[in-house]
Amino acid sequence: MNENSLIVIAGPTGIGKSALAISLCKKINGAVISADSMQVYKGLDIGTAKIKESEKEGVPHFMIDVASPGEEYSAARYKEDAKKSIEYCRKNSLIPVLCGGTGFYINAVLYDTEFPGENTDNDHSAYLDDYLKKNGKSAFHELLKECDEKSYSLIHENNVKRVKRALMFYHENGFPISAHNDSEHLNKKSPYDYSFFIMTDDRAAMYERIDKRVDKMMEEGLYAEVKSLYLSGFRQDDNSMLALSYRQLMDAIEGKCTLDEAIERIKKETRHYAKRQMTWFLRQSPSDSVMIDTALFSHDIERETEFVIDCINKKEG
Repeated sequence: MNENSLIVIAGPTGIGKSALAISLCKKINGAVISADSMQVYKGLDIGTAKIKESEKEGVPHFMIDVASPGEEYSAARYKEDAKKSIEYCRKNSLIPVLCGGTGFYINAVLYDTEFPGENTDNDHSAYLDDYLKKNGKSAFHELLKECDEKSYSLIHENNVKRVKRALMFYHENGFPISAHNDSEHLNKKSPYDYSFFIMTDDRAAMYERIDKRVDKMMEEGLYAEVKSLYLSGFRQDDNSMLALSYRQLMDAIEGKCTLDEAIERIKKETRHYAKRQMTWFLRQSPSDSVMIDTALFSHDIERETEFVIDCINKKEG
């Protein structure tokens, strides 16, 4: 592998990306660069399935715990910070392995995406804020459907900051921000000599694993973690609280639903999220991406690791 190498391991939540990345790094002298939009936040540990120190097996990890829960951490900021991590790896003879399920973050790094500047129309910004206050998040989200259906499908209605950003971009530029992002990828080649892998699994098996994972998180103290954040002043409209599990459990804390109902919602919405992730990767990843069907490898990390290394060696000739 050369100094410009970048390995990407992508896929839906709970499929085993971290385990494969660690196994791979141990064999190639690599380092993991997390590509998870919620693991960047300190204090969001159990609900984001953040890797524990004992699980890292000595492999360096980057882009975890780099922001406080009160900050708005953007894809633009992630790209710049991740690039610094990649540069650190180069200087220290480590192969960077970009690993995670946030496809937009992965592509931002892979294609060195240029992001539009800050919105400047204060009058329209005030209008949107007033509309949101009077009509609520769902109606606010519906505005996006009228001008940018792709962003509408990708951005959750709870993420009002991203919804507003997309609405402002359309107002100021006359075309959707999703079209801007797509053109960034279509018109640019990656600055990296990359190998891109997408992990998949049988959907029923994946959903069963997600349900068990949520149960385990609850056993490990997820409710207490969320309640601690709530008592610290964080609420559902904070960007970090858009993470799965946190907003649902905050509803339970506020008495909007029972704890059992919140847990079922977490499982259901996590399954839906995994499905959306898989759809995104199949549509937005490079055409030369390699699929890793974990079922075909009997979920054997060693066999998956050997397959990845073999693919990289063949690509490099």
